[in-house]
Amino acid sequence: MPHVKAQAMREQTPDEIRLLVGELREELFNLRFRNSMRQLDNPLKIRENRRELARLLTVLREKEQKA
Repeated sequence: MPHVKAQAMREQTPDEIRLLVGELREELFNLRFRNSMRQLDNPLKIRENRRELARLLTVLREKEQKA
């Protein structure tokens, strides 16, 4: 999943954000699993995905508090 700026995330609907959160969680699980088996080429992808997930959850929480 490519990096998305927080401003672009804020333009999405809460349902789209929830869908992306689900995809990121699944991808993060797969990355961790591959890392434990020493098959991950770039372990920094785990950090990138965690931060991306945090950004999405932050934007989602902002939207829920506004409503």
